[in-house]
Amino acid sequence: MNIENAQVQMRKGILEFCILHIISRGEVYASDMLDELTSARIMVVEGTLYPLLTRLKNAGLLDYKWVESTSGPPRKYYILTALGRTSLNALDETWKELAESVNLIVSKTDQHRAAVNGKHETLDMNRPGSHRDESGLSPTEQ
Repeated sequence: MNIENAQVQMRKGILEFCILHIISRGEVYASDMLDELTSARIMVVEGTLYPLLTRLKNAGLLDYKWVESTSGPPRKYYILTALGRTSLNALDETWKELAESVNLIVSKTDQHRAAVNGKHETLDMNRPGSHRDESGLSPTEQ
């Protein structure tokens, strides 16, 4: 298993969800989305964002409007459509269920590791020569 590839795939898997959340707050310019995604360590490649925005628009989840800029060409600001809001609400529920399920599995693994590590420490203490005095040395080390 290529860990780096798995990490990239996990981030890509939630990218649309994160983009819809960012846009749900109000009109947003693509470079602002990119900045937020980058600072959240979700995505850092600009070439990924624009095709995804186009795909979401073609699916009817978002729309855009052009806004004149005083310092250059007009800017395209993205907004969620009604279908986009409905889809985001459904994805929110899925995310909550998924996060709860994953956290349950991970916490059980953490508990298991703690129990196994605790057993090893207990077993080590029962091993001959493992008892230490105030100096920190076992009888065999003195």
